[in-house]
Amino acid sequence: MRRLFATDCEGPISKNDNAFEITKEFIPNGDKFFAKISRYDDLLADIDKKNGYKAGDTLKLILPFLKAYGITDKMIREYSENNILIVPSADYALRQISSKMPTFIISTSYRPYIDSLCKIIGFPVENTFCTELLLDNYDIPKSEIEYIRVLYDEILNLPTIEIPLSAKTRADLDKDTIITVERLDEIFWDEFPKMSAGRLIKDVNPIGGFEKANTVKKICEKTGIPLSEVMYVGDSITDASVMRLVSESGGIAVSFNGNRYAIQSADIACISPNALILMELALVFNDAGKQAVEDAVIEWNEDPDNRSISDQEITLDVIDNANMQSLITKSESFRKTIRGESIGRLG
Repeated sequence: MRRLFATDCEGPISKNDNAFEITKEFIPNGDKFFAKISRYDDLLADIDKKNGYKAGDTLKLILPFLKAYGITDKMIREYSENNILIVPSADYALRQISSKMPTFIISTSYRPYIDSLCKIIGFPVENTFCTELLLDNYDIPKSEIEYIRVLYDEILNLPTIEIPLSAKTRADLDKDTIITVERLDEIFWDEFPKMSAGRLIKDVNPIGGFEKANTVKKICEKTGIPLSEVMYVGDSITDASVMRLVSESGGIAVSFNGNRYAIQSADIACISPNALILMELALVFNDAGKQAVEDAVIEWNEDPDNRSISDQEITLDVIDNANMQSLITKSESFRKTIRGESIGRLG
């Protein structure tokens, strides 16, 4: 039986959040701005379930602002090339996995970052799917640039977006959060469509949410491998749709240092400082399928003396209702440790 391995990039393979880092590097207070737009993205995707909107569309919402501050394709490419942080042993793990079965990277990241990462780790770029971006193809009038910068300052000064874990609709949000999201609604869905800069939001299609799920379906059609024979590794809200698709189709979804969105959508929780454990799980999956992976995880916990990897920092478990919240707490805490507080907090 042929099986297939697919993984997100930022999280399982690299420690970066490239779009966050670019915004922080080139725009004043860019980290604060990106975090606010990312929370807005979480709300639209998870609370509103806005029609046609998907987790990860943060990467198109920030583009008019990147353009207004003079960021170019060259700047993004050069910054990406010089600032890649690989999860320990991820390059080795990918080589071993891809020697056994078809292996793909499906990432919300911008193309310049993915191309740079592939060059560093020696992964075939033709086996990657990500957000295509050509900022230089867009021109924005000077008057718009000035107004976008005004909007930028306004957004920075809006109240923080707080989303309670129990929130189901906007009615569950506090007044300050509602003020912010309603103003962001006006900016992104009323004002930008009337501007030249709005073409960036319209044209760019981040590979997140349901686009990742659609991409896995296309890969399965091309390779002739059914979804029931897919292992998918992810770590964030952009992976939740594809993780649910794979799991519900009989394949296996693994959260690697994931946040609550990933844990809630996965079969297996893996919390680890390196990627060797992913390699072990993938090779078991290739040899014997989903049940064998779950059995191996159970054995990992029942017989610690026989573990192939003895790192005491690794937590590995089959997710169920009884342990889900404790795994979320532990995974989100470790996530901030390995990727940094700012990136670790992002959805």
